[in-house]
Amino acid sequence: MRRWLMALSLVVASRAAVAHEMVALTFDDLPALTLLKSQSYVTYTNEKLLRGLKHHHLSATGFVNEGKFDELDRPKQIMILRKWLEAGMDLGNHSFSHESPNKLSADGYILDIAKGEQVTRPLAAEYGRTLQWFRHPYLETGTPLEVKQKIDAWLGSHGYRIAPVTMENSDWLFAEPYDDAIARHDDARANRIKAAYLAYTAKVIPWYQNAAHLLLGRDISYVMLLHVARLNADCIDQLNLILSHDKLHVVTLGKAMQDPAYQRVDDYAGPDGIEWLERWSLSLHKDLPWSSFPEPPPEIESDYRRVDNDL
Repeated sequence: MRRWLMALSLVVASRAAVAHEMVALTFDDLPALTLLKSQSYVTYTNEKLLRGLKHHHLSATGFVNEGKFDELDRPKQIMILRKWLEAGMDLGNHSFSHESPNKLSADGYILDIAKGEQVTRPLAAEYGRTLQWFRHPYLETGTPLEVKQKIDAWLGSHGYRIAPVTMENSDWLFAEPYDDAIARHDDARANRIKAAYLAYTAKVIPWYQNAAHLLLGRDISYVMLLHVARLNADCIDQLNLILSHDKLHVVTLGKAMQDPAYQRVDDYAGPDGIEWLERWSLSLHKDLPWSSFPEPPPEIESDYRRVDNDL
């Protein structure tokens, strides 16, 4: 991995003068997505992630599941949100229970969204911030259309904007095996997972860039889905290098959302949680280049099944 990182660093340096496209970094499941129910582990994960983001001058939005507060030490979990705000990052609502609208009625889902802002909204206000972003768990936005429309109407009337996803790297698939390797003090396995994660990310980001260009005929400002996980905290330096290599300049979510692509009406109301490039491809009746999509390594999928068999 060191040779790969050194080579990537040289490429980045040689391309420093090249113009960059924009990408917003969004991190779901704040306070953390983790296999380990340890407050010290969660706190350290956030401290290291925020330290890395600040070191590289990267903006980010963290999407909060307030239902996670009582899973560990509630005051310390809420303190993590303060740390995000103190670091200059934004917060968004990711619902209270991280449940799908496909399992709840429209009214039940709306109640879950409202319950998910009870701490975050006043806390953001303390720092002069407005809670304006909502990210659907599993990217499931409601079905049938009447359910989706009712949820959308409530979000709009309560000052929310939906945070779409136009780039992701399946980090969750790598993150829990990585937690397990750390818990077992298996450094060799943790390093293998980390190397596989970075190699996969380096493959999948260009796919999204190419897909967007094929679909819309131009480059867009991307919104990248990540998770608050120890893996990302430990990889933030290398992730920054990969983004730079692919000519992606990190901006706020609000800045990325100024791209006209996001003014398109999202009329998808199916049961699956799909990203916005796929939603647009359906409305435009244009295929995405799925045949070239990089699949995560099979050994990582097997490792995930061993630690959390929910695939």
